[in-house]
Amino acid sequence: MKFLILPVALALGASLPLAATASEAIAKQAGCLACHAKDKKLVGPAFKDIAAKYQGDAGAPAKLADKVRQGGKGAWGAIPMPPNPAAKIGDADLKAVVAWILKGGV
Repeated sequence: MKFLILPVALALGASLPLAATASEAIAKQAGCLACHAKDKKLVGPAFKDIAAKYQGDAGAPAKLADKVRQGGKGAWGAIPMPPNPAAKIGDADLKAVVAWILKGGV
């Protein structure tokens, strides 16, 4: 039994960077990186700044997913974020990207 635990733990740990890479690829494909960057403000806020703003907020994933779907303006400046329908980024992908953003894009 001990011999099974280590390989499983290593496999799970090895998948974490892949999940982050996949989430970044999804964000890029959905067009998020046209306006956002991991560590600096472009048109929209940096992912690290979004993560900092929502740190400790248990409702943040739902709030951010809704913001992505509905779009909005005023939270980070005058430039509005357009809505992003499910045809542009599916629900599962949106959930993965929001989780990645809340980790600061890492």
